[in-house]
Amino acid sequence: MKKKAVLAGLAALGLMGGLSLSAFAQGGPQVSFEQLDLDGDGALTRAELEAHSTARFLEADTDGSGGLSAAELEARADQRAAGRVARMIERADTNGDGELSPEEMSAQRGDRRGRGFERMDADGNGTVSAAEYEEAQSKMRSRFGGRDRG
Repeated sequence: MKKKAVLAGLAALGLMGGLSLSAFAQGGPQVSFEQLDLDGDGALTRAELEAHSTARFLEADTDGSGGLSAAELEARADQRAAGRVARMIERADTNGDGELSPEEMSAQRGDRRGRGFERMDADGNGTVSAAEYEEAQSKMRSRFGGRDRG
């Protein structure tokens, strides 16, 4: 469990392999090109990306130990999750009450709505059998590397 928390935290920090495209695709680091282009020459070097990664590491190492504890990684992940939640509410809360209603959530999903059911209904008969459900679950486990999504 501790290993999973550490890996999740490192991924959240963008420390595994610098800044990856997958981190951006998953709502990861929102860093502008200008912030990364330390010398302002209009091009990113490996050194600039490594400097950014090192700075993020040092920022996360709140106790200055030179390593990241599970608590430090979890705190960072919690901060990132809180930011994502706030942005989601800001985008989807059309009536401005600070909460998301089922209608606002549904509108947020837009054209993705119902695609999950359609993907599970492999034979297209309008229902999902136990076998189709298990196949969809198996695909999700494979897609996410066997991680339990909760």
